[in-house]
Amino acid sequence: QVQLVDSGGGFVQPGESLRLVCGASGRLNSIDVMGWYRQAPGKERELVATITPRGIRNYADSVTGRFTISRDNAQNTVDLQMNSLKPEDPAVYYCYAHESYGPVERVYENVYWGQGTQVTVSS
Repeated sequence: QVQLVDSGGGFVQPGESLRLVCGASGRLNSIDVMGWYRQAPGKERELVATITPRGIRNYADSVTGRFTISRDNAQNTVDLQMNSLKPEDPAVYYCYAHESYGPVERVYENVYWGQGTQVTVSS
């Protein structure tokens, strides 16, 4: 099992910044992709950004150029620096970790989520 604890959300005005932090613990040797998703009221959970163990990053179009994901494999953390926050960014942000293990002919996969941290952007 893997446990994720995310934090760093808050209330900011448009144009301001926040940094989300996620710490992972437990059985980590099979974790590959980590990242952040978000879910606004009445909407489905959507990808924000992901990062592989080697640092390959992927961003949603809506946050490209404003958000930066980083990962510390030694500390088992993944952060999301959010700059130039917009009124359309408010949501609960969830840390995410993907696990895969097993032989090539039978790969097992699990997905883990943090408890979520609220981001509110309003003037």
